[in-house]
Amino acid sequence: MTLDDVRALLRCEVLAGGDHLGREPTGCFAADMMSDVLHASSHGMLLLTGLTGVQSVHTADVADLAGIVFVLGKRPAPDVLAVADQRGIPVLSTAMSMYAACAALHDGGMA
Repeated sequence: MTLDDVRALLRCEVLAGGDHLGREPTGCFAADMMSDVLHASSHGMLLLTGLTGVQSVHTADVADLAGIVFVLGKRPAPDVLAVADQRGIPVLSTAMSMYAACAALHDGGMA
């Protein structure tokens, strides 16, 4: 499943990194505690979070994640999106809750 497939499945708006939607995440991880993401995620995963601060982008960069999906229609500030663009990190936003987004990805075949 590519990030473009994720975009369609979760009915996401692409906020940054739209030219990287061909990436294929190795799985997904949902958290608002970035320390949990650093501890439990692995290279190439997709992060689902409600945390819209720049910390989420820095964490995705350090952990070498495939991208970020913000839940509940959340949108980070323009400066956060600028950092994501600079680092080549795709950022999407879905109106779904974290639970519903995770369930949809699981049902769609993502681990």
